[in-house]
Amino acid sequence: MTAQAEQQAELQKRLWAVANDLRGNMDASEYRNYILGLIFYRFLSDKVENYAAELLKDDDETFMDAVEDDSLKADLKAEIIDALGFFIEPQYLFSAMVTSIQQKNFDVEMLQTAIDEVQNSTIGKDSEGDFRGLFEDLDLHSSRLGNTVAKRSDLIAKVILSLADIDFGEQDVQIDVLGDAYEYLIGQFAASAGKKAGEFYTPQQVSKLLARIVTTGKDQLKSVYDPTMGSGSLLLQLGAYTKVGTYYGQEINGTTYNLARMNLLMHEVNYNRFDLRQGDTLEEDRFPDETFDAVVANPPYSAKWVPDGKLDDERFRKYGKTAPKSKADFAFVEHMLYHLNSDGTMAVVLPHGVLFRGAAEGQIRRYMIEHDNVLDAVIGLPANLFYGTSIPTIVLVFKKNRSNQDVFFIDASKDFEKGKNQNVLTNANVDKIVETLDKRENVDKYAHKAELSEIVENEYNLNIPRYVDTFEEEPPVDVAKLVQDMQETDQKINSLQSELSKMMDDLTASDPVAQQQLEEVKRMLR
Repeated sequence: MTAQAEQQAELQKRLWAVANDLRGNMDASEYRNYILGLIFYRFLSDKVENYAAELLKDDDETFMDAVEDDSLKADLKAEIIDALGFFIEPQYLFSAMVTSIQQKNFDVEMLQTAIDEVQNSTIGKDSEGDFRGLFEDLDLHSSRLGNTVAKRSDLIAKVILSLADIDFGEQDVQIDVLGDAYEYLIGQFAASAGKKAGEFYTPQQVSKLLARIVTTGKDQLKSVYDPTMGSGSLLLQLGAYTKVGTYYGQEINGTTYNLARMNLLMHEVNYNRFDLRQGDTLEEDRFPDETFDAVVANPPYSAKWVPDGKLDDERFRKYGKTAPKSKADFAFVEHMLYHLNSDGTMAVVLPHGVLFRGAAEGQIRRYMIEHDNVLDAVIGLPANLFYGTSIPTIVLVFKKNRSNQDVFFIDASKDFEKGKNQNVLTNANVDKIVETLDKRENVDKYAHKAELSEIVENEYNLNIPRYVDTFEEEPPVDVAKLVQDMQETDQKINSLQSELSKMMDDLTASDPVAQQQLEEVKRMLR
């Protein structure tokens, strides 16, 4: 293990221990907001403190001294906001909070004022939308923290001091360690949250798979988009495999939307490199005129939606039918295709039903294959990969302006590592899928390239077993050998019974009562 990996593992361990300080007071979905919010505030505070120190290193002045000079403060504040998007006064820095706690004059109102000032510093600036409401889930007045200001202050002070004891290693490349540790915490909270977890977190290995699929052969992507972005983990994976210009995303849940913004900032994605919006993607498309180089998503499976009037919407009109109101899966696919540019690649996780369900979904599926020729691949994944659901899922891959009309099928449903609660795709499993998809060659019992004629023959039913035969034949039975074995077994049984009978006769020869009992047993056995 490398030094950085060791540091990251230790940081993850210590951060999760700090999170457990709040475990007894509230459930995972609640204390997640506090621990992640406080870590994020320390991150922002340290960013400002370090950047100010760099700007003042030749002036022989501290940050506190500099802001006492009104003219110098204005220039310093403007430069920091221009670079970071926000500003924190020295008295509100995380380090100042620690000092106040140590001097016994801290209360939660001080922290509340500090986070309010962060957001106020962005008003009227380019970063305002990216920071607006960012801390609204950090409810410092909640009775769950304590029924008095003093009790709430004591609990928050305990967490702040615990975080202060951890070396985040903000300098140089070590910042990635903190970002990855933050991602680790999000995953841990997802594991603790049960059914609700699927609303905001895509397991890292699944995110890696989708990211690798849409970035293969791409040195850079000008824009990437996730219409159901959750905590932003899937978007962030794209940046691990290629250079990304701007990240775009939309999320219906306000808490999760805030978490995604924090997550990107924690991974050093500057405020001017992302545009994330809150809202119902199907009801309120927040990027109506945009197309993107790559589109990825893990939307809610078979969600309910309101299809009434949607055939007037440019995203859905050409298909002639809308997805049923009880299953919005194809509505998300249509939305994503609408926002995919002509040279882009799109990958989406969906339930198996989209492959074979009929009626409107069958018509939509046929249109995508026969008329638009945009479906490029179907990949079957193992069951129980996701928090909150054990169903097996698939990945659909789409591309526009394809010259070929085949669809490539991969059955990766048996390739996984069994985990304690969820199954896990290993790096080798992901490599195998990506490399097989790239080669696009038939692999016995694993992959098959189906021509359009084969799909038409199957009436546009894309159920994977119709194309990838994973049937294992039973070895042929040698009937003659089986009969011989049975006869030999019967002979052995008869021989053993004779031996046993003789032994019992010898034992009971001198005992008439025992001999009589033995004869009774023999009659029963016959």
